Amino acid sequence: MKFYQETLTLPSFSRGFHLITDQVVHNFKEIRNIEAGMLQIFLKHTSAGLTINENAASDVRKDFETFINDLIPETYPHFIHTVEGPDDMPAHIKTAFFGNSLSIPITNGQLNLGTWQGIYLCEFRNRGGNRKLVLSAFGS
Repeated sequence: MKFYQETLTLPSFSRGFHLITDQVVHNFKEIRNIEAGMLQIFLKHTSAGLTINENAASDVRKDFETFINDLIPETYPHFIHTVEGPDDMPAHIKTAFFGNSLSIPITNGQLNLGTWQGIYLCEFRNRGGNRKLVLSAFGS
């Protein structure tokens, strides 16, 4: 059994849904050493999320942003945690919806994603800053 782990610091992204598959693969080359295993990605933040979805059409990511903002608006009048700005509490709730970790199979040294699948960083803050991912790959 092989086990690799490292922390990847992503650059600051604007609010929205961003494809980060290439950044994960290019910055964690140890994936290539695993024939059959798993990559676990953990996002060390409470105001951003991770998901897997469409990797080709950018309008899908824009629709995600529009829908989640309609579902969880910053103008919700009953939030009491408002000290960090109007985008903070909605960001925490959005993170709870999307989650902050993913598990992806590794096959023959590559992520075993579907043809149209990519890893999204879901940035829910207006100025979220750099985001840290803990990447753990294991297998044989």
